[in-house]
Amino acid sequence: MIARNEFRMKKQTKAAVHIQAKWRSYHANAYYRKLCKAALVTQCGWRSRVARRELRNLKMAARETGALKEAKDKLEKRVEELTWRLQLEKRLRTDLEEAKAKENILLQEALRARQLELEEAKAMIIKEREAARRAIEEAPPVIKETPVIVEDTAKIDSLTSELETVKALLQSESQSKEEVKKSYSEVVTKNEDLMKQLEEAVTKASELQDSMQRLEEKVSNLESENQVLRQQAVAISPTGKALAMRPKTTIIQRTPENGNAMDGEMRRISALAPIPYTPESEAKPQKFLNEKQQENQDLLIKCISQDLGFSKGRPIAACLIYKSLLQWRSFEVERTNIFDRIIQTIASAIEGQENNDILAYWLSNSATLLLLLQRTLKASGAASLTPQRRRTSSSASLFGRVSQGLRTSSPQNAAFALFSGRSHGGFDELRQIEAKYPALLFKQQLTAFLEKIYGLMRDNLKKEISPLLGLCIQAPRNSRGSLVKGRAQANAIAQQALIAHWQNIVKSLNNYLNTMRANFVPPFLIRKVFTQTFCFINVQLFNSLLLRRECCSFSNGEYVKSGLAELEQWCHAATEEFAGSSWEELKHIKQAVGFLVIHQKPKKSLREITKELCPALSIQQLYRISTMYWDDKYGTHSVSAEVISSMRVTMTDESNNALSSSFLLDDDSSIPFSIDEISKSMEQVELADVDPPPLLRQNSGFSFLLQRSD
Repeated sequence: MIARNEFRMKKQTKAAVHIQAKWRSYHANAYYRKLCKAALVTQCGWRSRVARRELRNLKMAARETGALKEAKDKLEKRVEELTWRLQLEKRLRTDLEEAKAKENILLQEALRARQLELEEAKAMIIKEREAARRAIEEAPPVIKETPVIVEDTAKIDSLTSELETVKALLQSESQSKEEVKKSYSEVVTKNEDLMKQLEEAVTKASELQDSMQRLEEKVSNLESENQVLRQQAVAISPTGKALAMRPKTTIIQRTPENGNAMDGEMRRISALAPIPYTPESEAKPQKFLNEKQQENQDLLIKCISQDLGFSKGRPIAACLIYKSLLQWRSFEVERTNIFDRIIQTIASAIEGQENNDILAYWLSNSATLLLLLQRTLKASGAASLTPQRRRTSSSASLFGRVSQGLRTSSPQNAAFALFSGRSHGGFDELRQIEAKYPALLFKQQLTAFLEKIYGLMRDNLKKEISPLLGLCIQAPRNSRGSLVKGRAQANAIAQQALIAHWQNIVKSLNNYLNTMRANFVPPFLIRKVFTQTFCFINVQLFNSLLLRRECCSFSNGEYVKSGLAELEQWCHAATEEFAGSSWEELKHIKQAVGFLVIHQKPKKSLREITKELCPALSIQQLYRISTMYWDDKYGTHSVSAEVISSMRVTMTDESNNALSSSFLLDDDSSIPFSIDEISKSMEQVELADVDPPPLLRQNSGFSFLLQRSD
C-alpha cells in the first residue's frame, strides 16, 4: 500500500512537472512572438519616421532648386567673368614683360652706340689737338696786313640807311598785324564767354524758378500739416471738448437795413416752433443725412467695382469718383472714410491680378483721376485758418432756416450738400480747392497705386518676352544649314523659321499695345512701358553676346540684325506717339551686331571703331567682342593685332581710374516718371457729357451727374 501511494505520488509529480514544462514553453513562446511583433512594429514605425523626414528634406530641396539654379547661374557668370579677367591680366603682364625686355635691349644697344661715339669723339679731339700744335709750329713768325681800299662809301651808307628804314617799316607792320590778331582773338573769346554765361544764367533762372515752385508747394504742405496738427490739438484739449459739448445755436444779428424783416422772421419762427431748440431735435435730421450719405457712398463703391468702360475716350469710373467727391465736398472735410474705401476697391481689383486688360483699365482710371486731383487740389495755406464762407441755402422754408444752425462741422456740410437746393455749375472748368489732409493722403496713395500698376504691366511684358530672348540671340543650326543656293522656296521657308522667335516678340508687343490703346491708357505711359522694355531687350541680348563665344560669329550677327529689323518695323508701325525713343534704347546691341557683320575688319583703326562704328561701347566690350569673333561663313579675321594691343593699353590705363571694371549692362527697373510729367503730358479732361451707369442714373442722390454744360 505504501509502495502504491509512493508510485502514485511520483506519477502525479511527473505529470505536474510535464504540465508545468508545457505551460512554461507555451508562455515563453507567446512572449517571444509578442516581442518579435513589437520589434517589427517598432522597426516599421522608425523606418516610416525616417522616410517622412527624408521626404520632407527632398521637398525642401525641390523648393530650393529654383533659387539654387539662379544662384548657380549667377556664380557661373561671375566665375566666367573672373576667369576672363584673370586671363586678360596674364596677357597684359606677359605683354608688359615682353615690352620691357624689348626696351631693355634697345636701351643697351643705344648705350653701346653712345659709348662708341664717345670714343670716336675723344680720338677726334686728340687728332685736332695734334694738328693745331703742328700748325702753330709750322706758322710764319710775322703776318703782314694789307689795307683794303673802299670806294664810293656815301652810296653804300645811303643804301644801308634805306634798308634799315624798310626793315623798320616791316617790323612795325608785322607788330600792328599781330596786335590786330590778338585783339580779334580776345574779342572772340570774350564773346564766347559771354554766350556761355548767358546760357548758364538762363539755365540757372529756370532752375531757380522750378525750385521756387517746389518750395512754395512744400511751404503750403507744411502749413496745411500745421493746421491739421493745431486742429487735432484743439480737439484733444479740455477746452476744445467743452466747446464741442456746448449746444450749437444760430445767432442772427439785427441790422438797420433788415431790422424789421429779421424781427418778422424771428416772430414766424417762434410761432411755428414754440418748443425751444434742443440737441435732440438737431440729431434727428443729422442722423438721416448721414445715413443717406452712407447709402450714396455704398452705391458709388458698388458701381466703381464693376467695369464701367469708357465714354469718348474718358474713363467713366474716374469721372464719377471725381464728380461725386467734388459734389460732396469730400476734399474739404477733415474726417471721412470714402477715400479709404476707394483705395481698398482699387487694391482688391489689382491684387494678384495677371490679366493685362484689367491692369490697363485701372491704369487709365488712376492716371485720369490723378490728373484731375493734380489740377484741382492745392494745399491749404495760412489763409485757410479762418473759417470759410458758407453758402446759404436757396430754400426759404423752416427746415432750411433751422438747418443753418446744424451745419457746424465739415462732414455735416458734406452730408447736407446732398439734399440742399443749391446746384453747382458744370464741371467743364476745374476750380482750385484747398484740400485737407485726407484728400492729400488720398492723392499720395493713388500715386503709389499708379506706380504699382505700371510696374506690374511692365514686368508682365518682360516675363512674356524673356524666354524668347534666349532663343533670339543665337540662330538655330538646322535652320542655318537649310539655306541652300538654288532653292528659293526652301530658303524662304528657312528664313521664315529663323525670324519666328522675333515675330513672337513683335506679336507680344502688338498685344500689349492694343490692350493699352483699347483701355485709353495715356500715350506718355505707353511710351515709358515700351522704352523700358526695349532697354531690357538691349541688356539681355548684349550681355548674352558678351558671355557666349558661339554668338560672336558672322552668321549669328546677320541673324540678330534681321531680328532687329523686325523690331524697327514695329517701331515705325507703332508711330512715335506710342513707341517714342524705344528704338534708340537698342544702341548697344545694334552697334555690336553692326561690328560683327562689317567686312574688312583688319583695315579698321581703333579711332574708326570707337568714334564711327561703335561709339556707345566701351573699350572692354570692344576687346571682348574682337577677341571672341569668328567668321563661320567667309573665314575672315578680326581686327588687327595693333588695334588689339592698343585696346589692352587703354584698358590698363582705364582700370587704374575706373570705379567698376564690369563690361556687362544693368537693367533699370525704376519708375521713370513723376506726377508733374504725367500732368504736363496729358490733355485736359472734359467731364461734361459723361453718361453715368443706369444704377446711378435712377438714383435721385446722383442727379448732379445728369447736368449738362451749356
